[in-house]
Amino acid sequence: MDGSEQQYHYQVIRRAIDEIDRAAGAQLSLDDLARRMNMSPAHFQRVFSRWVGVSPKRYQQYLALGHAKTLLREHFTTLDTAHAVGLSGSGRLHDLFLTWEAMSPGDYARRGDGVRIRWGWFESPFGPAIVMATARGICGLGFAGETGAEAAMGDMLARWPRAEFVEDPLALRPMVDAVFEQNGKAALHLMGAPFQVKVWEALLTIPSGHVTTYSEIAQAVGNPKAVRAVGNAVGRNPVSFLIPCHRALRKSGGLGGYHWGQPVKRAILAWEAARLDNKDTAGAA
Repeated sequence: MDGSEQQYHYQVIRRAIDEIDRAAGAQLSLDDLARRMNMSPAHFQRVFSRWVGVSPKRYQQYLALGHAKTLLREHFTTLDTAHAVGLSGSGRLHDLFLTWEAMSPGDYARRGDGVRIRWGWFESPFGPAIVMATARGICGLGFAGETGAEAAMGDMLARWPRAEFVEDPLALRPMVDAVFEQNGKAALHLMGAPFQVKVWEALLTIPSGHVTTYSEIAQAVGNPKAVRAVGNAVGRNPVSFLIPCHRALRKSGGLGGYHWGQPVKRAILAWEAARLDNKDTAGAA
């Protein structure tokens, strides 16, 4: 699937979220949902099948506002077991292998001074994406579908104000393709304060299609009372999707916030949950 198709499919999903929310819990038929988005039922069905592999009718269940509670009930993972699950293969849905290392606290305190960061815009399954990388790996990934390109770019530039930024999408293309096609290898360069890095490393152990809670993450990093600080660190994650801050939910079953907009968080969670269920169904067949 090329970038223009991915962008088009995300826009369809974004519009579907709006229509499903306006239905206030009523299940929309394929014909009704397609009509609301000015698409033929056949075309709408193809887009969904290509994007996530389930019918629009079934996908509504994953996009429902209350689906976070279902995820917590059926796919909740504790952080002390998540790492083992992720490595065992049962939580893997793809062939993307991630490695990561953290910038030293001293280097981080220099706000990127002496660091060259290459950047570029790319189409992704979740709207336009800004991707940034040092020589050691991807250090920034954000989505502009809700915030707008200028705001997303400004957000990333402000994180490392003393760095040298070089536009170079060709150099980034192989790793970006690996990320969004979910195959190959991708290295991450975590640029954050020590506590933030601990939280991000905890997030990296949560398997695709599973979720955890902010309080569970606080427990895992050794400070169970620091739920608010954990929430702030999750929100400051500079490498969205790969460091899966979207998999952190409120204990109540609420989605919680998302730096790049809640519709993007819902779309990513629904995409992962549907793929996990498809994998489980195929394995049981």
